[in-house]
Amino acid sequence: MILVSGATGNVGRELVRNLVDRGEPVRALARRDGGPVEGAERVVGDLDHSDSLRPALEGVSGIFLLPGYKDMPGVLAAARDSGVSRVVQLSGGSAGSGDTGNAVSAYMIRTEDAVRAGGIPWTILRPFGFMTNALEWAPQLQAGDVVRAPFGGVRIAVIDPADIAAVAATALLEDGHDGRVHALSGPEALLPADRVRVLGEVLGRDLRFEAQPDDEAWTDMTARMPEAYVRAFFDFYVDGSLDESAVLPTVEEVTGRPPRTFADWARANADAFR
Repeated sequence: MILVSGATGNVGRELVRNLVDRGEPVRALARRDGGPVEGAERVVGDLDHSDSLRPALEGVSGIFLLPGYKDMPGVLAAARDSGVSRVVQLSGGSAGSGDTGNAVSAYMIRTEDAVRAGGIPWTILRPFGFMTNALEWAPQLQAGDVVRAPFGGVRIAVIDPADIAAVAATALLEDGHDGRVHALSGPEALLPADRVRVLGEVLGRDLRFEAQPDDEAWTDMTARMPEAYVRAFFDFYVDGSLDESAVLPTVEEVTGRPPRTFADWARANADAFR
């Protein structure tokens, strides 16, 4: 039995589907009761309150965890007490910097430190930017043909969450991944304008990208998230502390197939932009 946290999120949903397709029994963890998760047993628990997880952990051999929860040591202790033998932890590329002054990097680093100290064989995944981040543009593309967004000069080898999930499933089910940190990228480094162009080709529309000036981006972002996180993203993408432009071989090395292109992802998700 595999327990998947964030089972209705970008990676978790794909991981549940992958494991079910492989014939594995799956528990889909959620903070509250909700609708069924196809092929999985839905269970309620909160990663910030490890005692709530103990019923969900009964009979579980492997768990997939999201980052950033304050009770991560307690979660890992509960998992260890329940006999869990393998943990796959989602993290991010900035964790490798060791920079705890960056708010985003700091919570990734704390999470990784807890997993390493948790007493259970672990695998850490550090994916680059998600292809699904382009869904933030859907309201603009439903209203017109221009995407206006920050950090227009930043090239990222964005990755399909389904490919992250495929690596996670392999690490949960197969030997050879314990104690390893897998950095994950997509197959091509793209500017935001490149992704908008691809979306236009898929949708059959003449789309255009406009880069927000940094001051405008700062105002928009601080209206939507804590300033510490906005500072973190500006550190990554304006100051240049994070480079996610490298195309890495990891997805193919682990899964035996190349990662999906952004065009593949766009075709599969085209309806979200119409």
